Amino acid sequence: MSNYHIYQMKKIVFLFLLLSAVVQAQEDAWVYFADKPDAVYYFANPVEMLSQKALDRRAAQGISPDDKDIPIHQEYINAVTNTPGITVMAKSKWLNALHIRGSIDAINTLTELEFVASVDFANKDLNGTGRAANTATNKSVAKQLDAQADYNYGSAATQIQMLNGHLLHQQNFTGAGMTIAVLDNGFPGTETSPVMQHLYENNLVLGGYNYVADSDNIYSGGNHGSLVLSTMGGYSDGQLVGTAPDASYYLFVTEDVSSENPVEESYWVEAAEAADSLGVDIINTSLGYLIYDNQSYNYTYNDIDGETAFITRGANVAFSRGMFLVTSAGNRGASADPYIGVPADAFNTLTVGAVNAAEEYASFSCTGPTADGRIKPDVMAMGQGSAYSASDGTITTGNGTSFSSPITAGLVACLWQAMPDKTNAELLQIIRQSADRYTTPDVQYGYGIPDFWAAYQMDLATAEVRKETFALYPNPADEVVHVNREVNKDSATITFYNILCQPVLTAKISGENNQVDISSLPSGIYNYMLSSGSSISAQGSIVKL
Repeated sequence: MSNYHIYQMKKIVFLFLLLSAVVQAQEDAWVYFADKPDAVYYFANPVEMLSQKALDRRAAQGISPDDKDIPIHQEYINAVTNTPGITVMAKSKWLNALHIRGSIDAINTLTELEFVASVDFANKDLNGTGRAANTATNKSVAKQLDAQADYNYGSAATQIQMLNGHLLHQQNFTGAGMTIAVLDNGFPGTETSPVMQHLYENNLVLGGYNYVADSDNIYSGGNHGSLVLSTMGGYSDGQLVGTAPDASYYLFVTEDVSSENPVEESYWVEAAEAADSLGVDIINTSLGYLIYDNQSYNYTYNDIDGETAFITRGANVAFSRGMFLVTSAGNRGASADPYIGVPADAFNTLTVGAVNAAEEYASFSCTGPTADGRIKPDVMAMGQGSAYSASDGTITTGNGTSFSSPITAGLVACLWQAMPDKTNAELLQIIRQSADRYTTPDVQYGYGIPDFWAAYQMDLATAEVRKETFALYPNPADEVVHVNREVNKDSATITFYNILCQPVLTAKISGENNQVDISSLPSGIYNYMLSSGSSISAQGSIVKL
């Protein structure tokens, strides 16, 4: 080979190595902004940031728009976009942040912008190279109701009947009027599958977006989303009927099948924000993150604390907007890292693990507790041998908490349809309390298998006992509250819950002993539930001074 050709070959190799070095130097990070200068305008024009349906959902739960709803100031986005070496991958108004990609030096230059509050690298070892980052069985209620929807579930019978979802369906609670957002990796074949035609013929697929491809094409990517959707929205009489066949759906692609990178967390948050603004009631997430292609981005168990991961913080905000979140626990239960990932660790997501048809723990289902000691998963549903429809309409079975989550999410929609006056927080607590291990939760089963019919009966029971005179006073209170039950003198239990829906104080009361010492509780607002026997007899909230 001539010296010229050797030179050329060396030049090519050098350029290849140089290019490789540039590519390897690319890092992911979030840049957080200090404020939102457009607040006054958006508060005066709320429909510019939220749909009327979203505002109505908020109003029904006593939730007002706040700073988190205001879009990121466009001039801030422009300044970051125009910074050499920086690519904007995603944005979040809730967290007032952009997900960016670039070299370490380029990313750190952003701290020089006066409106940048902090920069947080996905690789935690790099933080500090610039400005520091801020970083129970229930008593049945006798009710005679006319059965209306009596489905031939086919292969899906066991997974629905296990949760007593068929009893809700028989009362015509099939998800009608409720909207579910499915955040997944793609939905190919959904629009042509015979099992899914029910949704399209009735205009129940309202839209969506592909955040990975930055396009309207939601029928590309992986087919995981198609399978997940079929367990909720599918309808083929005698073959497969989903848990919420009459609900409406938005389909969002947030998972990139070609790689595992923290930007997928940011896509998820962006999609959740869109879901909120569109008035979505429930978000199903059959996704989870712990290990990334770049191991420097991996989470440790200590990060599974409900407030560290970007996606988890987004999920916490989503709940505060009045939406209900259902999330799969994950499938690493038999691995060296058996714990749930993110966003399954979020404070108020209903995290769902998997059991088989015999209601036995599926060995692959991720376990708890969270790093901060909370019970996870919350509940269990059938995720081993679950029935679903493939993209072409073929009915088959498969394993994964990816199925137990949407099976549950569909029934959450049916229950909320049946109990429209409930807030998402109230609904979450009722579902947990309906589960068969509520009083003895553990790290595998959580609170156990929920009973959606019992959950519905809880509300009916509560409606019945509201006729009795009940008072909890004084409210606000400092040290002691009195529980006055003038009609029912039987002993009862009152439980107080913090804003994370965690029980923080339980006391027994009776006609002779109706005082409860709350002096140990920090100041704040607490929800309470009064239980008589195995049914809820009253609930409300109190301010602790």
